[in-house]
Amino acid sequence: MSNDSVMRDLFDRWERVWHDGQYDLITSCVGRNYIRHDEKGDRTVTGEAYAAEIAATREERPNTHFVVYDHAFEGDRAWFRFTLNWTDRKSGETRTRAGMQLYRIEAGKLAETWLMLLPPGSAWTDAVAQERWTSPLPAKRG
Repeated sequence: MSNDSVMRDLFDRWERVWHDGQYDLITSCVGRNYIRHDEKGDRTVTGEAYAAEIAATREERPNTHFVVYDHAFEGDRAWFRFTLNWTDRKSGETRTRAGMQLYRIEAGKLAETWLMLLPPGSAWTDAVAQERWTSPLPAKRG
């Protein structure tokens, strides 16, 4: 299986974890220790701990959905440019937050990530969304 196929397979599963709540796929996606660099700081989580974190996030932010605009796979790295959408539990309104995330992959699983998010209410407006996280990049608007 080519590296590109391994990456697509991994991120197709990871998308199902986040969008469909298929938590049984987490062990096939996340390494034993997953190093995260995000708004909570630099930390290492187990697959089980991160599964609980994802479930809590999806409970707090119903209808969580990542709209991906750009992505690339190179060696053991993958990156995505996205807008995160969810429903505010109190108002019922859609909330957004634009971001970029870089992943390091080891043995076909997520080993480390760097996540950068823009302020709440932000969204990318310069790009056409991909159908799925790993879909071919759409034609640029012009």
